[in-house]
Amino acid sequence: MASTRALARPRGLRRTHSSCSSSSCSSPPLSRSSSVTGGWWRSRSGRRGSSSDGPPASSSSSSYSVVVPRTKAGRGKKVSTTNKENEKRNKSAGSSPSLELLRGYGVQGDLGRGDPSPLGPSWVRSPGSAHTLNLAVFSDVSTGMAVCLFTKEGLERNSGPALEIELDPRRNRTGHVWHCSLQFDVEGPGEKPYTELFYAYRVSGVKMTSKNALTGEPEPGPGVVFNPDSGDLREARDFLVDPYAVAIASRARWGQLASEEAGAPDKGYDSITERFGPCWAQHACCLPSVDGFDWEGDKPLNLRMEDLVIYELHVRGFTQHASSNVKHPGTYKGLTEKLDYLQDLGVNCVELMPVNEFNELEYYELSPPNGVYRYNVWGYSTVGFFAPMARYGSCLSEGGDLGKTGEVVKEFKEMVKMCHQRGIEVIIDVVFNHTAEGNEHGPCLSFRGLGNRVYYMLAPQGEYYNYSGCGNTVNCNHPVTREFILDCLRYWVVEMHVDGFRFDLASILSRNHSSWTQLDSSSRGAATEGTPQGGEVVPLSEPARPLGGPEAQAGDEITAGCAGEVDEYVHDDDVPTGKPLSDPPLLQAISTDPVLKDTKLIAEAWDCDGLNQVGSFPHYGGRWSEWNGIFRDNVRNFIKGSDGPWAGTFAGAICGSPDVYGNAEPGEGDWWGSNDGRIWRGTRGPTASINFVTAHDGFTLADLVSYNSKHNEANGEQNNDGEQHNNSWNCGQEGKSEDQGVIELRHKQLRNFAAVLLVSQGVPMLVMGDEYGHSKGGNNNTYCHDGDINYFQWDVCEKQEGLVRFFRKMIHLRRGNSNLRQSAYMDGSRIQWHGVKASEPDWSDTSRFVAFSVTGDAEADDLYIAFNAGHSPLMIEVPAPESGSRWEMTADTSKPAPYDFLDCDEMLGAEDLKTAKQQSQTCLDNGYYTVAPYSCIILTRVVKEASSDELDDFSISSFTISRPAERASKPNKPKKPRKAKAPKIEPPQKEEEDETLLGILEENRRLKALLEAKKRKK
Repeated sequence: MASTRALARPRGLRRTHSSCSSSSCSSPPLSRSSSVTGGWWRSRSGRRGSSSDGPPASSSSSSYSVVVPRTKAGRGKKVSTTNKENEKRNKSAGSSPSLELLRGYGVQGDLGRGDPSPLGPSWVRSPGSAHTLNLAVFSDVSTGMAVCLFTKEGLERNSGPALEIELDPRRNRTGHVWHCSLQFDVEGPGEKPYTELFYAYRVSGVKMTSKNALTGEPEPGPGVVFNPDSGDLREARDFLVDPYAVAIASRARWGQLASEEAGAPDKGYDSITERFGPCWAQHACCLPSVDGFDWEGDKPLNLRMEDLVIYELHVRGFTQHASSNVKHPGTYKGLTEKLDYLQDLGVNCVELMPVNEFNELEYYELSPPNGVYRYNVWGYSTVGFFAPMARYGSCLSEGGDLGKTGEVVKEFKEMVKMCHQRGIEVIIDVVFNHTAEGNEHGPCLSFRGLGNRVYYMLAPQGEYYNYSGCGNTVNCNHPVTREFILDCLRYWVVEMHVDGFRFDLASILSRNHSSWTQLDSSSRGAATEGTPQGGEVVPLSEPARPLGGPEAQAGDEITAGCAGEVDEYVHDDDVPTGKPLSDPPLLQAISTDPVLKDTKLIAEAWDCDGLNQVGSFPHYGGRWSEWNGIFRDNVRNFIKGSDGPWAGTFAGAICGSPDVYGNAEPGEGDWWGSNDGRIWRGTRGPTASINFVTAHDGFTLADLVSYNSKHNEANGEQNNDGEQHNNSWNCGQEGKSEDQGVIELRHKQLRNFAAVLLVSQGVPMLVMGDEYGHSKGGNNNTYCHDGDINYFQWDVCEKQEGLVRFFRKMIHLRRGNSNLRQSAYMDGSRIQWHGVKASEPDWSDTSRFVAFSVTGDAEADDLYIAFNAGHSPLMIEVPAPESGSRWEMTADTSKPAPYDFLDCDEMLGAEDLKTAKQQSQTCLDNGYYTVAPYSCIILTRVVKEASSDELDDFSISSFTISRPAERASKPNKPKKPRKAKAPKIEPPQKEEEDETLLGILEENRRLKALLEAKKRKK
């Protein structure tokens, strides 16, 4: 049967700026076939499995039973042992004969009872070389649980487990936790290391719990899986990954298709590869290492938020390009080899895009437009939350030994340690809003089989809420799930030494969990009056089939919060599922957890159902910072010269967005901030704002100034994916250009964006590659491309040394001047605003000039910074410096490198630096300066060392690029220069200004010729 393929949600389809209305928040999107949004998950292979007859029966009297792998003659024997038989055997032989299969891996003794705590795998050291492995897993849905042990060879061939041990519920279960133990001689004379042994779980005994009130058909209880091909319900018979697994093995190298050797129907289990094709290899958990890691005294850096300069990067993309010249491209080790570059650039914090285990082949298919395959490159589809991405380890990056998968943990730790030694903190991007299991059409990897209704936000009949836009929504505020997330965060902080987390679609973490109780017939009448049912009627947008029932038609109505008749189920509390909570338990627990006290917490404060909490995310005393999309939009609109109120909003962005984080009054259209989120409005400072102009979602900085529209055709989705509203400007020509004027204007705009990002209060975040002008050809949603479009191109970076230098100098300017790094908002005594005339700012809708000066810190230099976003040069009045000091040019983005930032280094020698400063000093000493179109200047107040009379020989005032590009939008009317106040020398009048500008252009040409001569000498 041909599979129907529904596209996976691309990352750029988020509605990042939609206001969440009360109706949109209470009427949840469902992702089942009977939902508004339809199915999400699709098989990449076109192959579907069929329903099966259930797992092999187990003996009710056994403490555990063993399934031996099948032989060529057929299915293997199943060994069932009673407690009495175990006792007798333990006395005589000391172990079960079935465990003899594992003696070569150092397994000793018999299966032990184990302990229910801690969850996951853990070692207990015994005298000598003996170690006891304790396994504990939560599952509220199963009456049976088996531990499946895989060898490296079996996992590589996808031929199933070497041993399957069914646990005794009387001995190996405490409450909803299954547990057992195995003893290993990890240093003994075993034939193979214990690291080549892997484990997984398989649940059994799950039963149907009710009938569908609409169709009368059996309804799935917890843990029951829906077969999308047959419409049947069946028990989950998959091998399940431990949610607490610290490393996960699946394939031996990046992008390797799984073996399809498995397939015989008599094995008694389901192969994920059989049902979903070779893009899904069998996953199994690595045994944790018994060896410690030498941190060499590593401790958290605990840098202040206001001191951070964040650099968002992708581990594989940063060094995978051939020009990186690293020994281990695309890996944690490769990143470590390039830390000197980051340190020299000046960043002191890296924000790693998802490094948790994910399946890079989840979206694998041939994309027709360009004939290349689509991958899940970004990794926003987590398989294991405790496990670092295995194919980012050097042992598996180019094809390695699957038995060494666990070594990836040490490689990640080594990378963190090396970052800390260079003063660089590590923040990881975590995706607790959804998992890779998708909706009911997706694979059963872990959570779905162990506790579907605990780990996922479900409607009573099993429909998946889809606030993530990815097919499912993690049930974050359920007590069990909440504790799981806390355990995960603590693990990454304590064991892996990370410094913080960026939470993808963090608003989902504030939504109420689902927890339903089915009413029996005697209690239904009482529930119909006054009992909250927690649901809204949701019309179907397309034909869909309820579980086990006939086709539903578009326009039919189902109940999202209750099943059929409203008295079938009741929610366990009086808050509807998915409602945003003013005091969400998970966010409170994270914010107040003592282990996470100094950990940096960053929220992407929105989700895919329109809930926007920017400025009012539950922050618990300022513990959280937020990605500030308002900063991004205001800066983009002003720098490109748009008409509107952008001068004022641009100034607010420079101040750290006090209107967003300091003002208790919600803005217009702020539904959340006007309602339950109002208690979180205001009271915070600039560090609540993570300032960014670009991020992994959307245009790169170079594309932001080169494209008016997105060009995502290569994604294979007819350019329908990705953000439509980018606030970009192509500077006069779409895409690549050979026009020198367009090229120079784009370079100015790149420097302008860098300048405003790094002089604004708050926490700046740059994106990998923006410092050299990396372009993705106008594609603003490159989640699926494993190639140059997503790779840092080190050869291009070397060629653009001038642009990289400007970024580096701006970063070091920020880090060296505390006036730009304040933890509280500046008042009028610290920051003054200016217009073309000093102290007279223009906040009108036609204003395209904003200037300000900052003072205050005794050990920091005072600065004057001005932005001209108009198409005409402006002769401006510079505010008078304090007595005995003068303004000195630091940066002018209109000038070619290295004269765009005046600082002595290998590109700008001492003599050239002196000459360049002298050229601007006469005008500055006389109180005026010409700011070129689309440019920024930065002046530093220094102690005067020489009088202006000594500089009379240097009459050239300033200079701009030789061919300013025309604006694409309507030009603003040139403003007449204003006279300076006495006793300053008045600036040139109109008849003199043309001659001055001619001199400027001539000097610009002279400098360019000088640069060309230097290049020829080199």
